[in-house]
Amino acid sequence: MIPSNKIGIVFGSLTPPEQLTAGATLAERLGLGELWFSEDCFFTGGLSGLTQLLAATREIPAGLGLASIATRHPAILAMELAGLARTYPGRVRAGIGLGNRGWLEQMGLLPPRPLTALGETADVLRELLAGEVVDRETGTHVLSDIRLSFPPGLPPELWIGAVNARGLRLAGEKADGVLLSVLAGPAYVRWVRELLPRHTPVTAFALTAIDDDERAARDAVRAAVGMFLQAESESALIGKSPYAKEIRTAVAALAPAEELTVEDAWIDEFAVAGTPDQVRTRLDELLASGANSLGLWLFPPDRLDDQLHRLATEVLAASTASSARSESVPGAAV
Repeated sequence: MIPSNKIGIVFGSLTPPEQLTAGATLAERLGLGELWFSEDCFFTGGLSGLTQLLAATREIPAGLGLASIATRHPAILAMELAGLARTYPGRVRAGIGLGNRGWLEQMGLLPPRPLTALGETADVLRELLAGEVVDRETGTHVLSDIRLSFPPGLPPELWIGAVNARGLRLAGEKADGVLLSVLAGPAYVRWVRELLPRHTPVTAFALTAIDDDERAARDAVRAAVGMFLQAESESALIGKSPYAKEIRTAVAALAPAEELTVEDAWIDEFAVAGTPDQVRTRLDELLASGANSLGLWLFPPDRLDDQLHRLATEVLAASTASSARSESVPGAAV
């Protein structure tokens, strides 16, 4: 059985901002466990998107997944997060990370020592959100006698998104929870678990499509899987998979602007796409690998409502019903 509170929905670049309210409201009504807003340049701003998710819902936690430590001064980010935490106490998760290197290079914002910048920013945010005065210069920012006028009574959880070993170890030391990128397969999640303190919550994002035709489901995520495989080909996300060598060889052979041909087996490793039964099995595998919860990025984006309904009624509700039936059978294994 897959508890619905372990399954969340990721909103972001695929959802026009004017559709966020309806999507978040439906996700909460269907009993999903959490919401995340993924800030991708240059689509919808993370804080405006997160605010819409919180305003559209009543109880479900919502997280920023994630804000780049290079694009916002921590004093400004803390000020924004404090306002949300005071308005929606106990529901806000503040996710930070380096962000996409390509986008940072486009803006001339890639810090010279990214991991140092991430650790220092995490410390500064935690202090500011606790109402403390911060008066020091980090390797990336200057903070001269800064204190929030309206710190939250209950500071938001501070989550860190990371991919490779050094970043994950830092997240385990500094964060209340760790976000894993899309493409986090079972082997990768197991490897991450070995790097983190046992108590650290882990949420893994997953590209997801549900269809009675498993090929149609795979095709719905194929382009997105290909894009991320190219972007992350040298990272641990790919390196810890059984397909690392062939994917890296295929990516290296691509001509400029050529798209990667994505094999079905790669989709099955790096995404959650198939029939309702296949999706349920895949979600079970990721949770069994060590993820505490999963944030599903639903495809195709123009069928969000349909995918939400199918997830709730054909994947999660069916899982609960199947478990209940097995428990009612005399002699059934428990």
